[in-house]
Amino acid sequence: MALTAMLLAGDVMTGRGIDQILPHPSDPVLYEGYLTSAADYVRIAERANGPIPRGAGFDYVWGDALDLLAGPAPVLVNLETAVTRSDLHWPKGINYRMHPDNLPVLAAAGIDCCTLANNHVLDWGERGLLETLDVLAAAGIATAGAGRDATEAAAPAVLELAGGGRLLVHAASRPSSGVPAEWAAGEERPGVAFLPDGRPAETARLAARIAAGKRPGDIVVCSLHWGPNWGYGIDPTDRRLAHQLIEAGADVVCGHSSHHPKAAEVHRGKLVVYGCGDFLNDYEGIGTERGLRSDLSLLWMPVVDSADGSLAGLEMVPFRIRNFRLAAADSTEAAALHQVMDRECRRFGRGVALTDGRLRLELA
Repeated sequence: MALTAMLLAGDVMTGRGIDQILPHPSDPVLYEGYLTSAADYVRIAERANGPIPRGAGFDYVWGDALDLLAGPAPVLVNLETAVTRSDLHWPKGINYRMHPDNLPVLAAAGIDCCTLANNHVLDWGERGLLETLDVLAAAGIATAGAGRDATEAAAPAVLELAGGGRLLVHAASRPSSGVPAEWAAGEERPGVAFLPDGRPAETARLAARIAAGKRPGDIVVCSLHWGPNWGYGIDPTDRRLAHQLIEAGADVVCGHSSHHPKAAEVHRGKLVVYGCGDFLNDYEGIGTERGLRSDLSLLWMPVVDSADGSLAGLEMVPFRIRNFRLAAADSTEAAALHQVMDRECRRFGRGVALTDGRLRLELA
């Protein structure tokens, strides 16, 4: 059996507060009702957990995750920030941006592909999106889910696999994640790949692209930004969508938007993750929502059979965000994540074990 491993890191927010501690911070001005400066997020985190370095090295934020991220497996993240100098903010209340000169922070983690179909990539307008696309392309980082027009936004990222074959990454967003309908890419309009409610034809087109583009030996990941930020509920329409995409040829459906991890299931032998959770954010010190913790992260490490895309194994490595840096979760934090993930995954027929500090989805 030939196996293909990959790393899925969910939502990565290197803008706003995290951008401020990197070597080239953006203008910190914000347009939020809560705070008016991105530097305030740094100060709040410091009040909670102590000093955070300014001008930190580009590898700083990855902390204890760096060894895993720097390995040979391709790393896929949902990049929830514009990478831009644009000052033309979209009037939506929360606007993430990272200065383009801080882009090496992504290279430091060995990130191979950034999906961009989310509710922050156009926070600084079309100019901000176009600069994001240009900067990532110049750095050799593949993108999916956004583009200069609808055709480019719908096109998958294509990564060559070391053992032969390709990793195809499709990405799309749903309105339930807060993506404005106006952000949908058009024939001559930059934007994101968008799956509006009540439009089954759009889903059918995505399924058709997956089926048409897949060749023998390819592994297909479909990355979907869907659902609210908090809570463990899973919309039945999202579950039907995930199953439809698996049946069209996707080998992994990777969902995100929730600030904490949610359930995973196995459908027809293939992996569906309903919420990877935030991998890196700047929420440190601002509290939790109904006891849900956005400071606990998982790095998802699926292994699939290259012949048919079936799931051969899934490990989830727990981390805690502290001082805007990923630290290995301690035994209490790992146990808390295990309790939640075991409970949620059992809803779909699979338990989760905790062994040597790692969570493992039970396949047998």
